[in-house]
Amino acid sequence: MTQPFEAPPLTSSSSLSPASRYLPVLLLLFAGSGCAALIYEIVWFQMMQLAIGATAVSMGFLLAAFMGGLCIGSLWFPRLTRYLEIHPLRIYAALEAGIALLGLIVLWGFPLFEHIYIFGFQTGLSNQIMRAFFAAICLLPPTILMGASLPAIARWIELNERGASWWGWLYGTNTLGAVFGCLLAGFYLLRIFNLATATYAAVAINVAVAGIAYLLAARTPAHGGALEEEPSATEASAPAEASAPADAHEPHWPVYLTIAMSGAGALGAEVVWTRLMGMLLGSTVYVFSIILAVFLVGIAIGSVVAAWVSRMVKPRLALGWCQVLLCGAIAWTAYMIADSLPYWPINPMLSTSPWQIFQIDMARCLWAILPPTILWGASFPLALAAVVSRGTSHSEDAGRVVGGVYAANTVGAIVGALAVSLVLVPWIGTQQSTRVILLVAALSAFILLGMYAWQHSARTVAVWLTLSMIAAGFLTTGIDPIPGELIAYGRRIAISLGQSKVLYTIEGRNSSVAITQWSDGATEIDVNGHVEATTEPFDMKLQRMVGHLPALLHPNPKSVLGIGFGAGVSAGTFTRYPGIEHITVCEIEPVIPPTSTRFFAQQDYEVYLNPKTHVIFDDARHYILTTKEKYDIIASDPLDVFVKGTAAIYSKEYFDMVKAHLNPGGYFSLYVPLYETDERTFKSELETFFAAFPNATIWANTRNGAGYDMVFMGQVDPLKIDVDEIQQRMDRADYAQVAESLRGVGVGNAIQLFATYAGRKSDLGEWSSGAELNTDADLRLQYLGGWGINSQLEDYLYREMMRYRRVPQDIFTGSLETMQQMRMALLAGPGAVGQ
Repeated sequence: MTQPFEAPPLTSSSSLSPASRYLPVLLLLFAGSGCAALIYEIVWFQMMQLAIGATAVSMGFLLAAFMGGLCIGSLWFPRLTRYLEIHPLRIYAALEAGIALLGLIVLWGFPLFEHIYIFGFQTGLSNQIMRAFFAAICLLPPTILMGASLPAIARWIELNERGASWWGWLYGTNTLGAVFGCLLAGFYLLRIFNLATATYAAVAINVAVAGIAYLLAARTPAHGGALEEEPSATEASAPAEASAPADAHEPHWPVYLTIAMSGAGALGAEVVWTRLMGMLLGSTVYVFSIILAVFLVGIAIGSVVAAWVSRMVKPRLALGWCQVLLCGAIAWTAYMIADSLPYWPINPMLSTSPWQIFQIDMARCLWAILPPTILWGASFPLALAAVVSRGTSHSEDAGRVVGGVYAANTVGAIVGALAVSLVLVPWIGTQQSTRVILLVAALSAFILLGMYAWQHSARTVAVWLTLSMIAAGFLTTGIDPIPGELIAYGRRIAISLGQSKVLYTIEGRNSSVAITQWSDGATEIDVNGHVEATTEPFDMKLQRMVGHLPALLHPNPKSVLGIGFGAGVSAGTFTRYPGIEHITVCEIEPVIPPTSTRFFAQQDYEVYLNPKTHVIFDDARHYILTTKEKYDIIASDPLDVFVKGTAAIYSKEYFDMVKAHLNPGGYFSLYVPLYETDERTFKSELETFFAAFPNATIWANTRNGAGYDMVFMGQVDPLKIDVDEIQQRMDRADYAQVAESLRGVGVGNAIQLFATYAGRKSDLGEWSSGAELNTDADLRLQYLGGWGINSQLEDYLYREMMRYRRVPQDIFTGSLETMQQMRMALLAGPGAVGQ
């Protein structure tokens, strides 16, 4: 029978062990470690994605390297240092100092690592091998040290039940620190500063933690002792068997298996729920920070509570029933995401204040996600307590015990995250994946409690376990699929329901796709809750302008690279040109091209099925970074810049890479929306593009005469357009399909097409001057874009540009009559074209 738990006082007392007296300091140190670790994680993942891309496979390698390092450290450290007679706090201080040093090495050495990575592709090594190698070489060294920190401190605390409960406290406060680090990085360090500043902040925290730990080591003995008063002589002389509980000598493998399955369920659910909640809340960097913070808050709460009560209960039984309760909590979250939250009457456009929207987002995440994360957080301290019984020999290595449980949990997390993201979601979808996660929790409970009931002939446990398994099966069948309206409308679902009909949905490895049809007959393709393309006239015109502008201006284009497939309309435009021989399209999500071909074949001229077309399923930046190919035209139609990760293909360095992959005389066209953006964001986009392409020109697409979206077009040399020559080419028989394609979007001749001219650096640069450049060092645009997502300034931004735009005297040439007509069209403005 276990004794009632009494928490040790947190104040210093001569009757307490050194570890007890300095417990508040230990908790503070571990909170600092967690804070720094999450800052590093966010920074490193952003840096690494710039090199290896943002596909699910790339993210899988990054996660495996990060979590794998934690696992290696937790297993390796106890074995390596078992016989070292060094104060555990000094070792902990050395680990923190080492993490700080390696954090600086990763930051400063990243350009070298990146060149090694690119060299691997130049020498023909396997794509996947190079991605994994790059992730491992960058992330394993520092994360191995991170994984060793908990086992290092554990050795300062005696191996008993009270010590095991305080290990749970350390784990919980470490996670609370991680919550602070997540929000600090996402909402301040990276939004206001850059990757370097965030890294230096984390390094400073590590150094401070190392310094305090080293000073504490100088004032305390190397053995911290039990976190309780010393036993009396009578108690000390009593044989261990007399006080050992009945389950003291039970095998530990069911506990290790359970905590591994718990880790698999936790990370698998995080993958699924982050994807679904991202669609619901907007997919900005801030939304993902909020979701991650809520996960960590729940784990921290569960860890602290379980550490507090672990001596009041039988830990093995408590761990098993915790997994049973998880089944209900997982079903709760699944119901909230699929059946409740999407239909809350929340209009995200009611306020332009990001802080007000973020508060609502945080509340929804807490309501939906917190229950299961608390239970996953409780599982770790209960597992620690379950493997440390009163019968455990005090001669055992505490660091090895803690490291073993931590490693089992981490291995499970790696398996769960990779299996769900790379296999289950693309294979069976998020609904069935959630069911699998619930069944994993049920299976872990069945193994642990079933073993307990069998060994102890506990009929009551067996009966309740049977009823619980039946309930888990019932809950599994009640998990519903994500509504197609959520995939289509995203954060606007509450105000968009019923406006269109969902025709088709499909979930891919990286994205979820919906096809909808509006009452006027227009078809729309939506990706992760964002409109990708429609058959509305104004959208069709923009998509074709992305292709026709560079293809008409180039004297003889033969090779094209399309960034993003979307509805296939921009890429399909190039099939109309007789001289184009190769059309390469880089698309991150494999399910999009066949889906678009099914519903947009007429509009995209079946480009996916065209023998000239070759589709590469990869992150666009990664492809540009590693390919040797050069093109006459590169046409980009990506997701909106506020979507997390998209800013990487709007950076100055990326534009420079694009320029390097253009053949002489080549053109680069880029779609840029004016809607859902503010002035600061758009000016940054404009100034960054001008920085890479000083001779760039901007072309406007309007909606009913009002500003809507733009095409940025870059080239190396100053732009010269012979309007008569372009018109003559359009009138040729072999260009009949080109002319027909343009007429289909209301552009009858060359003058109407070029009347969409909206300016260049010599005039618009005065307006955008001083705007923040989007560089790889900060990816400022994803923070600016996410901050201004509720703006409705499309026409205002367009009118501001028109105030600065001047009719050019050196771009357009032609006959006198043509130039007079061209000037009149330019004076009328892009808003008059096709209206």
